[in-house]
Amino acid sequence: MTPTPQHSPYKSTGGMRRIFNALRYSMQGLRAAIRYEAAFRQELALAILLIPAAFWLGRSVLEVFILIMSVTMVLVTELLNSAIEALADALSVEMHPLLGRAKDLGSAAVLLCLIFTVAIWAAVAIGRFLL
Repeated sequence: MTPTPQHSPYKSTGGMRRIFNALRYSMQGLRAAIRYEAAFRQELALAILLIPAAFWLGRSVLEVFILIMSVTMVLVTELLNSAIEALADALSVEMHPLLGRAKDLGSAAVLLCLIFTVAIWAAVAIGRFLL
């Protein structure tokens, strides 16, 4: 006999109300990231510059899409890293090896995403200007 799953009072059941609530929560998350996360603000400022530049640098729709996607992935990864850090800080502000590891892993994910983004932009720029 399988146990009946417990339903969280915080989970919605569906419909248009769920879509509007999800959009509202997402906007709250973006506002919180802009307000409280310096790294996200810096990466967002860079994205505001790079996304229009992608239309100039890219020679095809695919190149433009890849350039924009790489920048967007940095922002997404930074949001997830910030969520991990906020959760870790909510659990304890004391030093704990596992919380420190979680924060370090999130930071490493952002670093890898940034390196990948630089590599993509460099490859497209080399293709446009040197080849």
